[in-house]
Amino acid sequence: MKRSGGGWSYTIVWPDGRVHEEADSFLRLREGVGTQRTYAYSLVDHLRWRLREGLTTEAVSLPDLYRYMGAVGAKVPMPWGQPWRTPPKQPYGAAALQVAAACLKGFYLHHCASAGVNDNLRAGLETRRLPTQVDRDRALLGHAIKSMPANPLAPKRGSRPRHPKMLPDGARPGLLQVVNTARDEMVVTWLSDTSLRIGGLTGLHLVDLHLREDAPCGDCKSPHLHVCHRWGNPNRAAAKIKPDWAIVDGIVTKGEIYRASPAMVSSYFKYMTTEYAKHAAGHGMLLIQLAGPNRGEPWTADAARGMLRRAGRRASLAGRVTPKAFRHQFTNNILDVTGGDPFIAKAAGNWASAKMVDEVYGHPDLHSPEFQSALRTVWGEDE
Repeated sequence: MKRSGGGWSYTIVWPDGRVHEEADSFLRLREGVGTQRTYAYSLVDHLRWRLREGLTTEAVSLPDLYRYMGAVGAKVPMPWGQPWRTPPKQPYGAAALQVAAACLKGFYLHHCASAGVNDNLRAGLETRRLPTQVDRDRALLGHAIKSMPANPLAPKRGSRPRHPKMLPDGARPGLLQVVNTARDEMVVTWLSDTSLRIGGLTGLHLVDLHLREDAPCGDCKSPHLHVCHRWGNPNRAAAKIKPDWAIVDGIVTKGEIYRASPAMVSSYFKYMTTEYAKHAAGHGMLLIQLAGPNRGEPWTADAARGMLRRAGRRASLAGRVTPKAFRHQFTNNILDVTGGDPFIAKAAGNWASAKMVDEVYGHPDLHSPEFQSALRTVWGEDE
């Protein structure tokens, strides 16, 4: 549903169009944030399964929720009945299972508490665990923490995060050779030289760009841009992170700040003086559609993903080119050139935690002289 302020809200309805009251009251708690859409898609799948099983909020039990998690792909030590996500649907991956577990816990705790029903399920979901060292490090008074909330539905995570997928070799030059427009060239350049997410890039407005030295915002002396979370963008693009930002005397301040490389500035002026000047409407957003009946209107994140996917095929790159891979590659490259310093990578990539950067991206160069020398020493070949 499109709201009067320009944003979008999500709810769940019955086949006859009636609003599903239980789902709607839960989703309203997340009005104006991206979690509402994510939870809506996750919750509607569960409610369909629950309807098939003949269960209600008052009657569902914790083993029933375990059965559902098993049916959508989690590894649970119990049978989960009839298949649910049958082909062409795929079982949920690790990230989707975490989202489903968080959504179900929030949904049932909300209704059990508000309606005063199903105390057994409420008690089962309100479990706690001992705090880890990471929990203590993140808390203001971490030494005083005795327990942390736990989600019994969440699948167990591995001891170490999986190293993320990087771009195929030669991705940047290969893509730049096959893209068809200055806009697409700018997108490849900006994703390559920053850790921008695609929602943040497609949600940029022209006022967010301070592509010169000593911009009047005072937040950064070098050329940079401000990624600001806006709920009402006409292309429905929104930044994932929501730090405070403001417009002071017509100048954008704060938000997420990304430094701009000379190549980014050059590609921006090429795009602005050609395609943008020719086709842009008066909406003030950076990326626009260049063809079709909506030419000049804001370009969507899905359209940007499609452009990268098609360009990757034209360039004969191995694997699928995704915006997220640029973010991973940028962080990996920063670590390589700084000798594995996670604090520089955290600051350059706007990551939340240097420890997470080190755990996920930190790895030795298997072809470095130091690595080869260490192996030869252990093997006794240097003697």
